[in-house]
Amino acid sequence: MTDTPLLIRLADDDDDFILALVPRFADFPLPAWRRRHECVEGIRRDLQEHLEDQPANSFLFVAENRDGERVGFIHLQRTTDFFSGRSNCHISDVAVAPRHEGSGVGKALLAHAESWAREHQCQLVTLAVFPGNERARALYEASGYATDLLKLAKPVR
Repeated sequence: MTDTPLLIRLADDDDDFILALVPRFADFPLPAWRRRHECVEGIRRDLQEHLEDQPANSFLFVAENRDGERVGFIHLQRTTDFFSGRSNCHISDVAVAPRHEGSGVGKALLAHAESWAREHQCQLVTLAVFPGNERARALYEASGYATDLLKLAKPVR
């Protein structure tokens, strides 16, 4: 866990910090049909839209350590479950600043998402992860996340 307690707050003027972490979302082996720059730009566009427009049911939180240093962020979206029709909390993005990796920031951000989901009466917390992102997958599995649906893809040529 972290050596110091974290403050997890709604993102405010944190655009540069959040957007600087976007390359981390493609810093591992991707499926052969995915292009790193397309993944990075797609995530950057999505986060930029949130930061500029603040759409309903989309919430960005930033984690700060005791010194006020930003150490990570999480992007939550309230969704409707296809099968049950109940509310879910989808973790759209979660990233930890490189020098704080392994210090419990990711675990704290996941705990925040779960607390937020309980507070907002969500049935599930969901997320998607590339198969090659082994570090994130290990964190999610250690935190109790399990496969719900598998999304398979085949390029059309």
